[in-house]
Amino acid sequence: MPERILVPVDGSEQSMDALEYALETFPDASITAFHAIEVGEGDLGTFSGMTGDLPDDAPEIERSEEILESARERSREHDLEVETERGRGRPDRLIVARAEQDGFDLIVIGSHGRDGVARVLLGSIAEKVARRSPVPVLVVR
Repeated sequence: MPERILVPVDGSEQSMDALEYALETFPDASITAFHAIEVGEGDLGTFSGMTGDLPDDAPEIERSEEILESARERSREHDLEVETERGRGRPDRLIVARAEQDGFDLIVIGSHGRDGVARVLLGSIAEKVARRSPVPVLVVR
């Protein structure tokens, strides 16, 4: 059983389904809900609340906090707590780097997120994470 699980959340139903799956399936694991504030191509970005040049009241930060609060609420419904973090950069790169740097055992990710185009097949972020991840990736449909 995995001890540390990273669950990327973007506010979509699929990402919340992935969080729900992780909470129900791995109740004894330490779960971190991670939201990536997307920036341009090539920028790896930063972790743990560090959002570069964005002020605390920027719409992106406020939206990120809403998403992370939703994840915390969902975990409380299961009488569990999740850690929450945010980063700024390309989501696929941030998720993979985050898993690699902090010794996560598993990534649980929704099959596709908010982008309508990505809904055609496996979401582009989920697909990139699955291909590049140094740890197992469980894709929730």
